[in-house]
This record gives sequence, structure tokens and C-alpha cells, in this order.
Amino acid sequence: MLQQPPTYRVGICGSYGGLNLGDEAILQSIIAQLRRALPVEITVFTRDVEDTRARHPEVDRVVPVRTLGRNEVVPEVERLDLFILGGGGILFDAEAGIYLREVELALERSIPVMTYAIGAGPLKTPEAQKLVRQVLSRVDVVTVREAGARKLLEEVGVKREIIVTADPAFLLQPEPLAPGALEREGLDPARRLIGMSVREPGTAAPDIDQQMYHALLANAADFMVERFDADVVLVPMEPKMLDVRHCHAVIAEMLRAQRATVLKGEYNSGQMLSLVGRFAFAVGMRLHFLIFAALQGTPFVALPYSSKVEGFLADMKVVMPPLHQVNAGRLIAHIDAYWDRRVQHARAIQKVLPALQKRARETNEIAVRLLKERAAKQSAQARAHPGNAGT
Repeated sequence: MLQQPPTYRVGICGSYGGLNLGDEAILQSIIAQLRRALPVEITVFTRDVEDTRARHPEVDRVVPVRTLGRNEVVPEVERLDLFILGGGGILFDAEAGIYLREVELALERSIPVMTYAIGAGPLKTPEAQKLVRQVLSRVDVVTVREAGARKLLEEVGVKREIIVTADPAFLLQPEPLAPGALEREGLDPARRLIGMSVREPGTAAPDIDQQMYHALLANAADFMVERFDADVVLVPMEPKMLDVRHCHAVIAEMLRAQRATVLKGEYNSGQMLSLVGRFAFAVGMRLHFLIFAALQGTPFVALPYSSKVEGFLADMKVVMPPLHQVNAGRLIAHIDAYWDRRVQHARAIQKVLPALQKRARETNEIAVRLLKERAAKQSAQARAHPGNAGT
């Protein structure tokens, strides 16, 4: 009789629950990679149970981690073979402690823990720095998605190997849009469409001047309407938060506002990836909007407001000054230059993507190794102490 392979129990904790399409792309990619490699039972620790169940029906268990006390979460952590923190930019001053609570619970119970291609920063408060330093020094493996995150963690005192892999969203696959999706948005598929994304200020991006960037994007949008005879589509990557409001604020400052629209429909990450593929060009702030453009071969210009976007541009070999050094004229000059070279730009992106996707797969390979090592250790213990089996 053939012995069935073991089912590994994996918990994944990050900024999940439908707030951000980039985070959902990360989760979708992590799940797909794990399921491709091993038989796994997946538990997601989420902000919104119903949203996660609806977006990721392949998930086995869903835990409303933000509403449960420490002791209520313990049973869900104890049953795991691996606890994954990430991915995404979740280690920053305001929320590092929230995400590291479950990591500490797993460590206290000798559950293997890895960080999965996370981002980090800003980490300016001594309290957050100390917590990150102490907790990450104890986990089994630390992987980050860009070199800037490794540098920051080293600066706050994390003295251990930190492996740079890549964002799991680089492995996302497009999903078909519903028939007539563009028409329902009031868009003409026969016209040239240019996508734009915004990024609201907040605890994860405290240095953004929203009035400045609204004016920048409005000027750029007017230029592209005139120069390229294009319609501009503002894409809210966090539709349940403030992105929609900031998208409308950009349009309100445009002279050719009648040629711009804000997406209103609900899309999952794979569908949004497909939609970005319909754009002739993209101008964006949010990291995953830019990753989606790269995956679809859509030429783009970025407004790098943070080190994670700068790291992405470095990987893409795209030159763009940081947001605070860009004025309207400089941004329009970059757009004009990249538009003229858009075919070469798209080809250059396609050349560097395979290496990034290989790095993204390496994170999953590490997770698989940790699971197999734990299984081998447990098997060896069972053979050495057969009387304890099942206890």
C-alpha cells in the first residue's frame, strides 16, 4: 500500500484582507508556489476573514488575527509546521509590533519561522528598532525583497544572514477580465489608454507631500492627453482605503479632466494584472502597480517615493530620481523620453524579469526546505522514542 505524503501545515501572516491588491497578489503567489511544491494545509492570518475566503478559496483555514487576543491565537499557531511572516512592507514603525506578535508566539513554541521576501521601513523609533532586532535575530530564515530592506535591517542591528530574494508578485499570473469590463468603466478599448497610480501619505509613507504629487500627476496626465491623444485611467490599488479619493484629487487638478477616469469596478489581483496589460503606458507610484506593468510588458515611468520603489527600479535598470527631486517639467521630460523609447523599454524589462522571477522562486524553495527539515527531525525523534508517538 502506497504511503500518502505528509500534509504540511503552513501559516501565512501579512497585510491581507482586501485592503491592497498588491498584498493580495503576494498572498496569491505564495499560496500557488507552496501548493505546486508540496501537499499543504494553508492558514491565513488576516484582517478580514470573509474577504480572504472570497479572494482565496483555496485557503484551508482563515484566522481573524486583528480581533483575537494573544491566548486566542496560540492554538492556531501551535498546530503549524511553519509560520511565514510576509510578504510585503510590513515592518515599519506603526505596525511592526502587530505583525511580530504571532512570530513571537511561534518562536516560544519552537515552530519554524521565516520572513517571506518582506520589505522594511520606515524604522525610526527606538522601540520598533529594538523589537525588530530582537525578534528577527531568533527566526530561522530572514528573506527580504530588495537590498534596501537588508541594509535597513542591518542598520537597526539585525546581526545575521539576510537573504535578498524578490517580491512574490513577480510570479503572479493574469486572469481574464469579465466580458465588457472596460466598457462598464466608460472606457473605449479602441482608444489609447494610459494607467496611473497614486499613493496616499500615511504611517508607511510619512514623507509624501500630497499636494505636490497631485499637481505632478495632473500635469503629467494633461501632457499625455495632449501629446499621445490618450485617455488616462487612475487605478486605485487600495480601493477600500484612500486611493479613490486621491485619484479624484488628481483629476480635479487636470485641465483635461474629461479625458480621465477612476476605475470603479472590483478586480482581484490577477484581473488587475490583465487590465494593466491593456495600457499603452503607465505612470505610477505604487510598487505593485509598477510590477504589474513590468509583468505585462507595459512601458512605465515611476515616481519613487520610497526605497522599495527605488529598489524595484534598480532591479529593472530604470533610471528615475526620487519623488522629492522631481518637478512637473522633469517628470514630463522622463515621460516623453520613455514614450519615444517605449518599444526598447519594454524589451529591456522582459530581459531582466526572468532573473527576478528566479529570485522570487528561491523564497519558496527556502520554505519547502524548512518544512522538510522539520518533518525529518520529527521522524527521527519518533524512531528514537517510539513510545511517544501520538502524544
